[in-house]
Amino acid sequence: MGGEGTQFFESVADTAARLAEAGYLASTEVATTVFLADRLGKPLLVEGPAGVGKTELAKAVAAIGRARLVRLQCYEGIDEARALYEWNHAKQLLRITAGRDEGWDATRTDIFGEEFLLTRPLLTAIRGDEPTVLLIDEMDKADVEVEALLLEVLSDFQVTVPELGTITASRRPFVLLTSNATRELSEALRRRCLFLHLDYPEAELERRIVRLRVPGLDATLADSLVRVVGALRALELRKAPSVAETVDWARTLLALGADTLDETVVRATLGVVLKHQDDVLKAAQKLTVA
Repeated sequence: MGGEGTQFFESVADTAARLAEAGYLASTEVATTVFLADRLGKPLLVEGPAGVGKTELAKAVAAIGRARLVRLQCYEGIDEARALYEWNHAKQLLRITAGRDEGWDATRTDIFGEEFLLTRPLLTAIRGDEPTVLLIDEMDKADVEVEALLLEVLSDFQVTVPELGTITASRRPFVLLTSNATRELSEALRRRCLFLHLDYPEAELERRIVRLRVPGLDATLADSLVRVVGALRALELRKAPSVAETVDWARTLLALGADTLDETVVRATLGVVLKHQDDVLKAAQKLTVA
């Protein structure tokens, strides 16, 4: 198995406190799971709807540990060359051309050396000697073949490059995978991870988040804002407002100098939190600001 990891947290309480210092207000469940992932050296799979703070959690952990954040953004069609490594074929071709008078065995040994290796996020995180947080973002958007590629990385924190051999981490990264649950991840991948489901926060926690991120916002206005966002999420919308969009709405109200969240202000600024016209129309018809 890969080398020892760097422990960022001393206890669950320390985890919650330090995440808060980094601007991430965590519930007891979140703080406990993050602490255990850190202490046990296990990857953490965080699943939930878009915009509930999954990616921000990885950024907060990196900030707390003063660690390098290495991010693999998944998408349909991503392959080994984009996730792990690839060879610099143009540079290899130049080396072969320059060494025409050499034997092939000597040239082959040379062109598959470190100088010609292009490391991608997974290999970069494995090879690092400094504290590292590896964020594998939106894992559910990648093809199932990429999950097989991850199994060796997440099981033993090592990567096999046929031409170079097995590269084992001297210092295990803190690994956080996110998923919006648009497809089911494999059981083999889930077994290697601790699991955390993040949903939209309770009203009180969201109020605290808004006040932390937008300190100039009046407390009463923050209460009204969170209540309206909760009402929007209760509607059957194509895309419910995320926590980040709640914060954006709070900043919008502050920029407009709004004292209250009345119907006129809501209708004028719905585009900050709703990004589909049918959602805007539905909200305008059904939403009553108390």
